[in-house]
Amino acid sequence: MGVDEWLLDRHRQGSHPPALRFYTWSRPTISLGYHQRRYPAFWHELQWQGQPVSLVRRPTGGRAVLHGGDLTYSIVTSGMSGTRSQVYRKLCEFLILGWRRLGIPLHFGDRDRGEYARRHSCFATATGADLVTSDGTKLIGSAQLRRGKAVLQHGSMQLSPHRELFDRVFGSVPDSISHSWQRGVEPAEIDAIVATLMQAARECYNVKFVVRSLSEREWQEIYSKIEVLKSQFSSLEIRNS
Repeated sequence: MGVDEWLLDRHRQGSHPPALRFYTWSRPTISLGYHQRRYPAFWHELQWQGQPVSLVRRPTGGRAVLHGGDLTYSIVTSGMSGTRSQVYRKLCEFLILGWRRLGIPLHFGDRDRGEYARRHSCFATATGADLVTSDGTKLIGSAQLRRGKAVLQHGSMQLSPHRELFDRVFGSVPDSISHSWQRGVEPAEIDAIVATLMQAARECYNVKFVVRSLSEREWQEIYSKIEVLKSQFSSLEIRNS
């Protein structure tokens, strides 16, 4: 997610165009919301299948997300009119269109944000900012960050979540996970999902995409930024709850 924040900064400075990015996770990782200070101390020592579970902090808000069986999207753009909520919903349009074409109609949730704030897990409940299926199952949780006129919005799409690990991390498996996709999603299927979502974005926003990799120099900049963020994260106080 350091790449997302780097893209936001570069775009805000006028040195990078708007970007749409998709990525998966090489190993299970818990991402904390930027303002989330209460979380169990044992998360720092978690192991899964012989490997440590990484713990990172997002530049955006919200509650903790367990990554590893999900597909993450990221949008960086600017110049959008409207309130924060209106911009948020506008940036969700391609997700709704794309998943409808994949056979899963989505709509915004309707739970109280007070209940959401009392949970450690982002996927424990679905607020009006989340995208849920027809039976109320939360499929996509997203968050947004603004810096000046530039916007970063990214989110997690739970495709084949680790139910046992969810139980170990959060003490239970929420309905949004236990009723998620009932089988593993193969890499080819993820590629098809990404292709469908990209086509939906082209139509929703009338844009053309140029697909490219980051250069070695850009990666060096990103790694330098991540090292700074790591030092800031390691100095944060942990408050158990």
